[in-house]
Order: sequence, then C-alpha cells, then structure tokens
Amino acid sequence: MSGEIDIYGVYIPSLLAWMVIAFFVTGGLRFVLARIGFYKLVWHRSLFNLALYVLVLGATVSLIHWLKP
Repeated sequence: MSGEIDIYGVYIPSLLAWMVIAFFVTGGLRFVLARIGFYKLVWHRSLFNLALYVLVLGATVSLIHWLKP
C-alpha cells in the first residue's frame, strides 16, 4: 500500500485521509450516543470521545488494509 494518495496531482499522506474519515464517523457516532443518552453513563466525556476516535481510526485503517489486496 502506498503511503500517499493522489488527489488531482496533490499527494497527501494516506493516514491524513483515514483520520478525516474517522473524524466524520466519530462525529456521527457522538451524535447518536448523545441522542440516546449514553453519555449519562460515561464518567469523562472528553476521554471517552478521544478513545472512541482512536478506536474508529484503528478500525478504519484495518478496514482499508483488509479491502486492498
């Protein structure tokens, strides 16, 4: 797997692209968790959100590596 992604001649690090994808997925998850009241059970919301972002980023990278041959 290449470490860079070509977007109209501009090469960006692939990790940056995965981080942006994970950011938007985490935003959606945070919205859903807030709507169902899950954050009432969480002790420190910011730490939980950081851990959720790291988990989603790891899952995103693993999914991309799994999908590419």
